[in-house]
Amino acid sequence: MALKEVKISKTLKRTILLNPGPSTTTEGVKLSVLQDDICHREEEFAAMTREVMAGLTKVVTKNTADYETVLFAGSGTIIIDVATSSLVPDGKKILVINNGAYSQRAIDAATMARVPVVEVKFGLLESFDLAKIEEALKANPDVHMVYTTHQETATGIFNPVKEVGALAKKYGKVFTVDTISTLGVLPFDMEEENMDFVMASSQKGLNAYTGISWITGKRAEIEKTKDYKPRSYYTNLWRQYDFFKKNNQMHFTPPVQIMYSLQQAIKEHFEEGPQKKYERFLAGWKAVKEEMEKLGFRSIVPWEKQAGFITSLQSPDDPNFNFDKIHDYLYARGITIYPGKLAGLENFRICNLGSLNADDIRYAFKVLVDAMKEFGVAVPVKYNS
Repeated sequence: MALKEVKISKTLKRTILLNPGPSTTTEGVKLSVLQDDICHREEEFAAMTREVMAGLTKVVTKNTADYETVLFAGSGTIIIDVATSSLVPDGKKILVINNGAYSQRAIDAATMARVPVVEVKFGLLESFDLAKIEEALKANPDVHMVYTTHQETATGIFNPVKEVGALAKKYGKVFTVDTISTLGVLPFDMEEENMDFVMASSQKGLNAYTGISWITGKRAEIEKTKDYKPRSYYTNLWRQYDFFKKNNQMHFTPPVQIMYSLQQAIKEHFEEGPQKKYERFLAGWKAVKEEMEKLGFRSIVPWEKQAGFITSLQSPDDPNFNFDKIHDYLYARGITIYPGKLAGLENFRICNLGSLNADDIRYAFKVLVDAMKEFGVAVPVKYNS
């Protein structure tokens, strides 16, 4: 008896997601998940997984021969768990440079994994003081790994990772960078930026669907972790790396359809070209800046400190400005904005990620103006001080 074919017909509208991931996907990524059902233990799927891993390594370094990418099923936070629990040997510490919610998340993850933490704290809008970081390294010779974010997603502030990496190298430390909101957006080579490990997730700069996260690092450094005390059954880097090497598949069941979306996203990343893609994002950021200034909105992070993908807008001092109402008005029209994460300062974020372009940004601001007028918010917006 012949197998029955399943026909799927659904019209998908294109929405404008201005949140910091998941991002607005392309038609190609949407269609990529419509695959014949397959067991993840089949060689066909294993071959595709190897292709994805090689592609992810190629995104972050020219020296692909010495580097490996290790995949995990989960959102970006799972890879923070992997890094903080797997890359520090017993009896050593992790030094976390903390200037926001996502570097704080690494501290929380390390603490739960019982990894001793040395925190170098900076304000949310404060640039790194390299001398202060060096003092902490001198005072804590038992630090094994230095950890920071490339771009602090809560604010959009861009951190000087190359300079921090040079410090880590000077003192013989492993340097791990959360590149979850920059990888696939900002072209960089991890060797040139002094990074030993980078972490990322499928739903951000590479513009796939949520569900796959990974860490990329030098093969020699990954293999050193074989002798480290395991702190997790599921999120142990060595176990996942070693299992794939021996069995040609991930240790536990991966999100199969999401893997196909990541395969397509990597293909589109290189077809567009990393530099051309970056220039599209910068054009979107320029449109954000122009529209904000036209309407009188303040950027919480100075423009020169931003990476160009996430902008935090200070909410106006207007009794009629209600974020939830504004959000719902935009959402009903296919646009999503996102609340901020700065305690004590009302704000929201506009992120020019995914398959968006400058025209999408301008259209979104037009609808934002319509929403503010609908609810009686003064345009241009006003602040009390």
